[in-house]
Amino acid sequence: MVRANGAVSLRELARVVQTSEVTVRRDVRALEAEGLLDRRHGGAVLPGGFTRESGFPQKSHLATAEKTAIADLAAGFVEEGEAVVVGAGTTTQELARRLARVPGLTVVTNSLLVAQALAHANRVEVVMTGGTLRGSNYALVGSGAEQSLQGLRVSRAFLSGSGLTAERGLSTSNMLSASVDRALVQAAAEVVVLADHTKLGSDTMFQTVPTDVITRLVTDEPPAHDDRALTELQALADQGVQIAVAGPGAGSGPVGGGEGGGSAGRQSGRLGASQGRGGGEEGLPLPGPRRNHPHPPGGPGSAQLRTAVPLAEQQPGRVADLAPRRR
Repeated sequence: MVRANGAVSLRELARVVQTSEVTVRRDVRALEAEGLLDRRHGGAVLPGGFTRESGFPQKSHLATAEKTAIADLAAGFVEEGEAVVVGAGTTTQELARRLARVPGLTVVTNSLLVAQALAHANRVEVVMTGGTLRGSNYALVGSGAEQSLQGLRVSRAFLSGSGLTAERGLSTSNMLSASVDRALVQAAAEVVVLADHTKLGSDTMFQTVPTDVITRLVTDEPPAHDDRALTELQALADQGVQIAVAGPGAGSGPVGGGEGGGSAGRQSGRLGASQGRGGGEEGLPLPGPRRNHPHPPGGPGSAQLRTAVPLAEQQPGRVADLAPRRR
């Protein structure tokens, strides 16, 4: 099943073989030890970092709780009346469902699923790119999509991908998708990457957003034993990426409609103010903001904490206290 689909969920495996997820998880662990597949949260994928992209049905069942929490938190960074671009993906689809509650919003997207999630929102204008439909992820790609983005300028781009590393940034397994994502990035003043912890440290074929262009990463808290993800988060912070860590109930307050752009925006602003903006007690530099990007909605100090509290001790839905390490 993994070879046929690129990825599979434990729930689906248990249903097909008519056994418990506990049994399936044990067998998947044994197959990983033999090098036949790689485990991911809630499922398994083909071994190696440069795997082919799995289809939407498979991806939609992986890390669903994490994607929901990430979308809740990310929606709080969007202000009433903004214009944003939202790329294709299962996590951005979750984000779109929450953006439907932000009045006066304009969303530019190449994703049919994002557009569908916003189709019945009363005060949200949806602008779709042109292009050729790519059925595996219901996205418009190709030269038509890229040309329709020329001359466009919005405040933020929200993107997801197949992998994220500090060395290479965001990447995906499909060349056409990567090309459109790069065009979406060119249209935005800030770039917000939505990626659950299973994508941290994974690298795929086509780079979409280099690390020095990423303004903020919204992710979930990796398990304490996931050293690769934790190391990658610190490395991203060292390069100036602002890290926002989502958890259960994150961003569950009202979205948009006020100063700071909703609950997450207001929260990050308060945190930034309480921790200080001057680089901390030893004058160490803060992680961000990115070059040539305006400050995020919480004010100049928003999401720029430097007290370096271990990630495992962070409260869910708060901006992580990741500071650059001293060289």
